[in-house]
Amino acid sequence: MEWYLKVLKEYVGFSGRARRKEYWMFILFNAFVSLILSVVEHYTGLPAILSGLYSLAVLLPSLAVTFRRLHDTGRSGGWIFIALIPIIGAIVLLIFTVMDSQPHDNQYGPNPKATV
Repeated sequence: MEWYLKVLKEYVGFSGRARRKEYWMFILFNAFVSLILSVVEHYTGLPAILSGLYSLAVLLPSLAVTFRRLHDTGRSGGWIFIALIPIIGAIVLLIFTVMDSQPHDNQYGPNPKATV
């Protein structure tokens, strides 16, 4: 939960670096909340308003943490646009987010693993 809250606190922080753990814990928690909201909407007969509002609320933090994750691997945040290429783009972005951090400081800031 602390990783999720950390990302939400830095929701407009497109600079800096984000560790794999920070990124993937945020993604996991988002998937869990989205699943719960979808199940509630399905069984109560509600339209997809709750899950839509939640998705809209976490859009900016999701983009920011993805930019920081790409920075951690030494790539520009602009690489997020590769996901617009059907199938291949999403796979490439997945590989970039799974890769380990650059072990040293880079142009985007100090190694977040070294400060923990």
